[in-house]
Amino acid sequence: MSKEAKARIKINKLLEEAGWRFFDSKEGRANIVLENKTKLTQAELDEFGEDFEKTKNGFIDYLLLDDKGFPFIVLEAKKEEINPLFAKEQARKYAQSQNCRFVILSNGNLHYFWDLQRGNPNIIATFPNPETVIGYTEFKPNAEALINETVKEDYIVKTQKPDYASDPRYIDESQRSAFIEENKFRFLRKYQVRAIERIQEEVKAGKDRFLFEMATGTGKTLTGHKTLV
Repeated sequence: MSKEAKARIKINKLLEEAGWRFFDSKEGRANIVLENKTKLTQAELDEFGEDFEKTKNGFIDYLLLDDKGFPFIVLEAKKEEINPLFAKEQARKYAQSQNCRFVILSNGNLHYFWDLQRGNPNIIATFPNPETVIGYTEFKPNAEALINETVKEDYIVKTQKPDYASDPRYIDESQRSAFIEENKFRFLRKYQVRAIERIQEEVKAGKDRFLFEMATGTGKTLTGHKTLV
């Protein structure tokens, strides 16, 4: 069996495990296209056997369809010993020709998912299922809401206890520390607030991808998850 055939067999299995279909079934219509074929029969798939490169119809990349039957994701497959990123530009051109936003690059062992509208390919452990990608497509973050959100040191505390500032124990400075500790209030530090403000500034400038980098122990999880998600 050729190395490319081994990769294809692995990819076929990964696709089926993720809910993609080579054939019509009770789960739905076939949503995998090979060599620009609109439909694949079991006999044709069997014909590929163990050596996809020598079949009379040829065998190139996979085209995954959405729930309406339109091109959705291009899957570019390479031999096991080839880094799938080598097919990046080839896959981009093919995806653009099919009006596809998404690309999967795989050699059967190493896989990348690529949203052509949002930067570079990212490593994935398994193939995404159709519903996941459709949901990702429909997600429309509200940039204006992020830009206009006022974030101060007590931003998280207000989600824990909105009226904390009017509580007598907080007003009384002698009891304040114990009150904060007992309620496990999470106040942001000034550098955390500034980090969020920098992201807001970049969003306002039209950017939508960021590298959120802070030193170990300075509260990246708190700052990113609790305030920006």
